[in-house]
Amino acid sequence: MRLLVKLGGTLLDKSTTRVSLAAQLATAARTHEVVVVHGGGKQMTRYLAEHGIESRFENGLRVTTPPVLDAVLKVFAGTVNKQLVAALIAAGAPAVGLTGVDAALAEAEPMDAKLGAVGRIVRTNAVVLLTLVESGFLPVVACVAGDRQGNIYNVNADQMAAGLASSFRADALYFLTDVDGVMGKERNVLRCLAAAEARELIASGIASGGMLAKLTYALEALAGGVREVRIAQGSTPDVLARLAGGEDLGTRLVQGDN
Repeated sequence: MRLLVKLGGTLLDKSTTRVSLAAQLATAARTHEVVVVHGGGKQMTRYLAEHGIESRFENGLRVTTPPVLDAVLKVFAGTVNKQLVAALIAAGAPAVGLTGVDAALAEAEPMDAKLGAVGRIVRTNAVVLLTLVESGFLPVVACVAGDRQGNIYNVNADQMAAGLASSFRADALYFLTDVDGVMGKERNVLRCLAAAEARELIASGIASGGMLAKLTYALEALAGGVREVRIAQGSTPDVLARLAGGEDLGTRLVQGDN
């Protein structure tokens, strides 16, 4: 099976969770073709505060000024990426740290002038991912993209994961996060959603904030050929093996009837 696993930055902020997930990913990579995409918003906010740089948000997106973009490279492509790569190597996986800038893996365009260097991914090219996994490596991609003019963009990690899952031709996309799954109107975890039902949650406003983004990009992944998307609590013991084994964890999204 070909998997793309997106790890939320909150999960990677604690060394115990990071080490646990690295061990699980290393195990999964022995029997599956795996690519990892990660965020790091919590680490970014802390870094900016420590350096006296204001964090401003517009519609949930971090306004990315030149100093913030410099921090994006230092935190996402630097500290967070390399800590995860190091944990994976310690777990026995030959991990390789990347960004969307490398080999034009993920190309973006400006989303909105008032957001600065926040990008919207417009094209992905998974050749480098396929080359690496077919050679036995485990790619680990930070949520930074570029364009053909040499510009660099801060991009949403969920969007990065969805775009790469489609071009990587992943069988499944796992969003591992800090919540148990998609909540319904009664605040219960919805175990399975068809694409039409996910769109209803978005249209009704029941899905909001970070879950709105996850559902939006989950739908993009399904439309791009990914067979299923799972949204689950990343701190659940043995979460990767249990999801891959078909256990009823988190929320499962599929294109047609569930």
